[in-house]
Amino acid sequence: MKPVEPGLTPEGVRATEVVTLRSGRATASRDWLAEEVPVALVFNGISHAVMLATPADLEDFALGFCLSEGLIDSRAELHDVEVVVVADGIELRLEVAAAAEWRLRERRRTLAGRTGCGLCGTDSLATVRQPVAVVEPLAVGAGAIAAAQRELRRWQSVQQLTGATHAAAWCSPDGVVVQVREDIGRHNALDKLIGAMIRAGLDPRRGFVCITSRASFEMVQKSTRAGIAVLAAVSAPTTMAVDLARASGQLLAGFVRGDDLVAYTFPERLGLVPGAADSSTPTVG
Repeated sequence: MKPVEPGLTPEGVRATEVVTLRSGRATASRDWLAEEVPVALVFNGISHAVMLATPADLEDFALGFCLSEGLIDSRAELHDVEVVVVADGIELRLEVAAAAEWRLRERRRTLAGRTGCGLCGTDSLATVRQPVAVVEPLAVGAGAIAAAQRELRRWQSVQQLTGATHAAAWCSPDGVVVQVREDIGRHNALDKLIGAMIRAGLDPRRGFVCITSRASFEMVQKSTRAGIAVLAAVSAPTTMAVDLARASGQLLAGFVRGDDLVAYTFPERLGLVPGAADSSTPTVG
């Protein structure tokens, strides 16, 4: 996905006729809606999950979901993805290695497709907390995170038209946005981004991710599994998210708005010292 190009309608958007009330006057006009479609992930003929998602970048979604959910250990275990439109939605027919199929059968989940709940359908409390993935520390400047969050708005073509999607962005250490994916679900957007990064050969250890949502437990879990050392959210994290980020060695920032942010873990990697001005040369702690 590239920065917004005037006059082009992005994938995953549909026009509709509406009546708008402004200052007491009703006006007929055209508006834009983000598409929401049931997407089934089928592994070697076995249906595993149904998610509600924006029908764009589905190959990225398939790869990112597999990796972030721990269903495959590497891209090599995903042999093929076929996107098939069916009567009730879209099927992603995935061909995976035998080891991945065995892993899937051992950790079978049925995810009732709600975009706002990443753990819907987890069959026991024990399956919520998977083994902690420890990431390689990365130092970035607070100014780089602020710059990336500002630049991200230019890339959100679906959000600008519809006001209904989240975005996840892969950014270089100096705050340049490199890759963006959008979706009606924040988890889906992150999965799409992870898949896009792997397919593009981007090293998850050499940059950071900005998201336009809160930092929930599963957002931290998915990103640390991908090896992402810094997660910066526009809203707040949860207690479980902060605990997992600390255990994983991930720098977690929230309320990234303008030049401000809150560092919930490892503030020294941002060069932040309470009572001191922002440092432009952070050091790894």
